[in-house]
Amino acid sequence: MVSVSRGFSSVITAVLMCGLMGSAKAATNGVEVTVSGWVLDSACAYTKGLDKSVGVECAKACARNGSPLVILRKDGTIFLPIDANTPAASMNAKLMPFAGERVTVVGKDYVRNGSHGLIIEKISRLQ
Repeated sequence: MVSVSRGFSSVITAVLMCGLMGSAKAATNGVEVTVSGWVLDSACAYTKGLDKSVGVECAKACARNGSPLVILRKDGTIFLPIDANTPAASMNAKLMPFAGERVTVVGKDYVRNGSHGLIIEKISRLQ
């Protein structure tokens, strides 16, 4: 049987607690934002250098084939809609009615190494 000193055990417990608190903090660091932009498929957003959607049918066809829909802001920033739930689900069904159109989204933006994950709280067409 292995014996662990009480002091060492306390240190391990403290380290684990700090790690858990850090994880909780990381999970709540989203910033409330309002984003306006085009809903288009991620492949076009990244590879075509577009500044707006090519069209509704094109965006919907790509999404039906499995390409994640994203929101492309006027300044070129791409926001990947993500699910707040675990296990996470695709956001394509939520965005499909807006594919190829301009929208305004209110939600939480999670930034990591320049990438934007956006939890959508409210979405509406931009006139």
